Amino acid sequence: MTTRTPHVLISGGGIAGTALALRLVERGIRTTVVERADSPREGGQVVDLRGASREAAEQMGLMPGIREYQLHEKGIAYVGSRGTVYARMSMEDYDGKGAVAEIEIARGDLHRVILKRLDAASSAAPGLLSLRYGEQIDSLSQHDEGVDATFASGAAERFDLVVGSDGVHSATRRMAVGPEESFSTYLGGYTAFFSMPTPAGIEPGWFTMRAVAGVAVGVRPGPDPATSMVLLTIRMDRNPELRRDHNAQLALVRRMICAADWHAPAMLAALERSQDFYFDELVRIDVPDVSHGRIALIGDARSSGSPLSGMGTATALIGAHLLSAEIAASPDDLAEATARFATAIAPFAKAGQTLPGGGIRFMVPRGTVGSVMSQWVMRVLVSRAMRPVMKRMISGGQTDELSLPDKQPAERY
Repeated sequence: MTTRTPHVLISGGGIAGTALALRLVERGIRTTVVERADSPREGGQVVDLRGASREAAEQMGLMPGIREYQLHEKGIAYVGSRGTVYARMSMEDYDGKGAVAEIEIARGDLHRVILKRLDAASSAAPGLLSLRYGEQIDSLSQHDEGVDATFASGAAERFDLVVGSDGVHSATRRMAVGPEESFSTYLGGYTAFFSMPTPAGIEPGWFTMRAVAGVAVGVRPGPDPATSMVLLTIRMDRNPELRRDHNAQLALVRRMICAADWHAPAMLAALERSQDFYFDELVRIDVPDVSHGRIALIGDARSSGSPLSGMGTATALIGAHLLSAEIAASPDDLAEATARFATAIAPFAKAGQTLPGGGIRFMVPRGTVGSVMSQWVMRVLVSRAMRPVMKRMISGGQTDELSLPDKQPAERY
């Protein structure tokens, strides 16, 4: 028992931030979340839950809501220039441990489930939660008594602990431990996605992909069968000018869609109308020490294998579960709590950074010869005889073999 309830500031209202807020509020800990966007971000990629991340979701009480929005993907189908399938990797053949898991849900829907639970938890404990959209941290000053934060709105406040859950390009990480370049490793390409009306000929339930020289273009089904997500993985040298040049990003994506020459007119039309276009470089984020006194980092702000790993959301949920438990266990010594969290999250973060199958070089061929060879290799790898090899390649970066530590909920204050 402590003499007062600590006050935790969370920077970033995505999956990691709201999941952490949920666990803290449920444990009676005062929590403020700031999110620079004006409202929760809709859409986003499909994410999967397996192993420890599924266990974390169950312990958070999220599974009933997840089941309501759960997608039923059948697997990945690889197609040639005419849209003919030349290889399949079904979910059932890989026991839900392949590229497509048994539990799949759109990122926006998972966020909706978490926010609904958070609203219920805060309603049951009035005064514990402050969720501020359209706000962000401008500066942080850590000292023995807490962390002083100033905000873009001009407000200033003292907190007992600050948690950065603000993604790959975390401003909290920059303020706390240094510039992004110190922790970022370029992985050989870029990713982009946007939604579109489901093209004719796409098999219901199958994530359909075409890979040619320099780009892999996928059409992934969403909650509404009439709408799909277009996903591009572009293999190229780093171009720093793309970082903030929206027009250059669009031009590159248009060029790659035309290079794939598969549903290109429909994709280009959808791209021009898109309200959810996303583009970023593929990088690995690795902050060696996740604990920095009264400032902690979770989710992609702390460690990320990029979307290539497929483990960003999984690691975010695991991190939220573990950090909340450590805070609740010693709320009067938050520096010690974050130090224990650093040890607990390390194996999950490492697993989440591993790129299955060799990363972008496996997914996206170089040159015409490479495109032909990649089709032949994929046919061989998805054959029944090679299935055990593919299982090992894909599961290398997953947390299936890791279990959550036994963290019993602390009593409320």
